Amino acid sequence: MYCVIYKDQIGQTIELQNVPKRVVSLVPSQTELLVDLGLEANLVGVTKFCVHPERIRKKVRVVGGTKNVNYNRIKTLKPDFILCNKEENTKEIVDNLQQIAPVWVTDIFTIDDCFEMIASLGTVFNVTEKAAMIIADIQKERSVFTEAIADVPHKKVLYLIWKNPYMAAGKLTFIDKMLSLNKFENILKPDSRYPEVSMKEMETADLILLSTEPYPFKQSDAETLSKRLNKSVKLADGEYFSWYGSRLAKAFDYFKTLHTSS
Repeated sequence: MYCVIYKDQIGQTIELQNVPKRVVSLVPSQTELLVDLGLEANLVGVTKFCVHPERIRKKVRVVGGTKNVNYNRIKTLKPDFILCNKEENTKEIVDNLQQIAPVWVTDIFTIDDCFEMIASLGTVFNVTEKAAMIIADIQKERSVFTEAIADVPHKKVLYLIWKNPYMAAGKLTFIDKMLSLNKFENILKPDSRYPEVSMKEMETADLILLSTEPYPFKQSDAETLSKRLNKSVKLADGEYFSWYGSRLAKAFDYFKTLHTSS
């Protein structure tokens, strides 16, 4: 009898009787990854925030958001594998979903964590070659980007994710790792995650980035804040700073534009 035991990124033991065929993904960036791994046909449920690829929400049943899911809807889909993330989905959600099907929880803090996640899912779904190709592509793009900005000076940066009150991504986040790759030094304290920030703190930054998610900052917000602070404020594509998975391969070309437009 087929039975394989795995451990996910939070140390949970996951026992699978078969290669998963009916998957519910509650993590937008990982939904995109599954599609890029050639597993679109395996998806039976996604969140309303799973916007890549654009067609996915028209083809696959939407089961709610990342923090508020419809358990009955998920149950009727009869999944044999549910994909969650430690930060995006609550422990309560994970606990409840474990009554329905095996739940795989990812925990992403660094790019190496991303590689581990991609490789692990490649193994679970028996698409190891495709997973290895995605990892190699990301590694190549990262190397090219690192070389391209080798002579770019470091800047003190604040990355805002929310308004009223203003909140920023701190150092204990994946976003901070993306900032570091760009030679953007996060001005927040080492033990911070998503703290509220004051105008006084903003004044100490060389550059302020306004993320397009989760708060949908617009160019007009950047212009208004720039005038108020009399410093550089730029709109930043939140997907490239916070989505882990196959989208990372496209992130580095985008990051180059942040430096060339400085």
